[in-house]
Formats: sequence, C-alpha cells, structure tokens
Amino acid sequence: MSNVNLEPIRNLALFNQPPEWEQADVKAAIQFVLNQIDRNLDRFTEQFPDASSTGNVYPAIGNIEWTSGFWTGMLWLAYEVTGDEKYRLTAEVQLASYRERAEQRLYTDTHDLGFLYSLSCVAAYKLTGNEEAKRVALLAADLLMERYFEKAGIVQAWGALDDPEQQGRMIIDCNLNLPLLYWASEVSGDSKYAAAAGAHIKQAAQYIVRDDGSTYHTFYMDVTTGKPKHGSTHQGYADDSCWARGQAWGIYGFPLSYIYTGDEALLELTKKVSNYYLNRLPDDLVAYWDLIFQDGTEQERDTSTGAVAACGLLELAKHLPVLDPSKRIYENAALHTLKSLSERYTSADTPESNGILLHGVYNKPRGMGIDECNIWGDYYYFEALVRISANWKLYW
Repeated sequence: MSNVNLEPIRNLALFNQPPEWEQADVKAAIQFVLNQIDRNLDRFTEQFPDASSTGNVYPAIGNIEWTSGFWTGMLWLAYEVTGDEKYRLTAEVQLASYRERAEQRLYTDTHDLGFLYSLSCVAAYKLTGNEEAKRVALLAADLLMERYFEKAGIVQAWGALDDPEQQGRMIIDCNLNLPLLYWASEVSGDSKYAAAAGAHIKQAAQYIVRDDGSTYHTFYMDVTTGKPKHGSTHQGYADDSCWARGQAWGIYGFPLSYIYTGDEALLELTKKVSNYYLNRLPDDLVAYWDLIFQDGTEQERDTSTGAVAACGLLELAKHLPVLDPSKRIYENAALHTLKSLSERYTSADTPESNGILLHGVYNKPRGMGIDECNIWGDYYYFEALVRISANWKLYW
C-alpha cells in the first residue's frame, strides 16, 4: 500500500458542516423508495429488474444478471424498515431462483457472486435464520473460491479461468464481493475463504490504487508467476483516467475488508481514495461517469456513483476515532451527497419511471445504460438512507 500523503480535501467549507436536511426529509426520501418498491412488487416477484432501465423503466428479466441481488436486497431493507411481511415473503420467493442458479451453475462465471448472494441469501440468513439460505450462500462462496488464483492472490473477475483475455483480471468492483468469503469463514469455521479474500484485498490495495489515490478499473496479474502485469479500464474513459464508480467501489470496499481483517492500513487507504474522489466532484456532488470530467462538460453524470460513495463514506467514518478530524467531514460529505441525490436526481417527477435514481451510467464506452436508472444505484441509495436513519447491521 502506498505511503504517499493524503491529498487535502479542498471543499472543507462545505464538508465541515452537515447539510440543512431534516429527519422528516430523510423519512420522506425513504417513503418514496418504499412507494416505488410497492409499485414494482408484483412485476418483480418471479422476475427481476434488468441491470439498467430503458427510457427510465426497468424491463423484467430472469435471475441471469450480476445485478439481481440489488433488487432482493432492497426487499430486505424494506422489510427491516417497515416490518411488513410482504417484503420478506417476496424476497423468500426469490430464494429458489438463487438456489437454482448456484446448484446448476447458471451464469456463475463471475466474481459478482458476492453481490448476488450477500444481498439475497446472506441477508435472509442474518435477518431470519433461514438455514437453506445459509446453505446456498455457502455454495455460492465455494463457486467464488473456484475463481481464486492462489499464486496471484486474486479472485478473477469474469469469464472462464483459462480465457487469455480474462485470466488474472481483478477489478475494483470485487472489493464488494469479498464479504461473502469472509462471512463463509465465520459461519463454516473454514479459514480458507477469509484467507483468499484477505489476499485479494491486499493485491487490490497494492496494484489497483495508484499513488495519487485514484484507481484503475482493472488490473492483470500473471497467475503462473504471481507477478503484476498492467492496469487498464473496461468502463472508464481511458486506461489512465479514473472511472468514477470504480473509485466509489474502492471507497466502500476497503472499509468492508477492514471490518473482517482489522487492518488499519485499509482505513488510511480509504481516506486517500475518498479525498481524491471528493476533490473531483462538480458543485452538486454527483460525479460525472469518469472523474477526468468535472464542471462544464457535456458528459453524463452517474448517480449510482454518488449512492455507492455515500455508503462507503459512512462506513469509513464509522471506524474512525472520535478525535479524528476527518470523521465528521466524511459523514457530512455523505449527507450532502444524499441530500443532492434526493432533491435533484430521483424519479419523483417522472411518474412513468419505475426506478428511483435517474441519470445513472452503466457502461459508457459500450453504450450500455447511459442516462438511465441503475438497479445498484437504487439499492445503495436506499441502503445509505437506512444507514443514516437506523442502527443498521450490514448484509455485507
């Protein structure tokens, strides 16, 4: 991990104080999310929202995408917030499709098993003690372990393990998939899962995070020798730019590994990644899809980046000592971001939309989900709102 000094946060005048945002405003924001979930409940019981909307409306698909868990996770959040059994029952109906997906190895050639199963089966087990959900989540952890290259110390992101284009590729997103492995060690007593996750986060910290606190989206390791190869991008503007949502995955993912490893260096690294991010936001704190773009450009925003980053900043602040002066700064930055999202970027004035956050970007270079709702953006926005209104225990 780099020891370069932290880049000072420039907008301290704003972040030194929380926004003028009342508890009633947060409750209203949560209620809007609940209303949208209710609107979608029948349509997305046997099926799932697609990864991104089309014309701000999510099509219904099967449990085939890497994003299914975000919808099920929203159901569990809604159940926690309201205590209403209809959300639990819908989430439990969906568990059968996660079981089938894992047992039949359908669309499992991905590290995103963490996204899929932490928010569905692990959440179900933590909230209700569902033993079948626990069994399926452990099966998913075993599938994820198949993607671990011990010599390189990484979990391969996508594709067949012998695919020369994908072999040895780790991406910053994987930080959020590792909690499934840590959890598996906790409940099974087998340390191999946590050992793999701990090795991966060290490699991500060393190679994906650049000295200035920016991040590569993706980095390749030689799985035979264990040596680093090169960094590149898949969804960012350029190999040497900083894909905004990738930076947000870093802000949230490194503190999640800190929870399980106790490695204080991960918190310092998160500060560095966070400061780089906060210093490259436009005035309303909702990032453009790549941080190379700032005010005055014609590029699209990515609201999902702001939602993920808000969760990460809140998680980082939670683990900092009370006397750390940056603790409140990160909390306030998260609150200002959430206020901006709630006031400027929801679909409240777009009645035809069944999404929650407008103006997201899935994959700009490949023309996917541009200026649309993204289901992960909706989920993390809801999670962040729950975080600031309740003593929420993580599904991660």
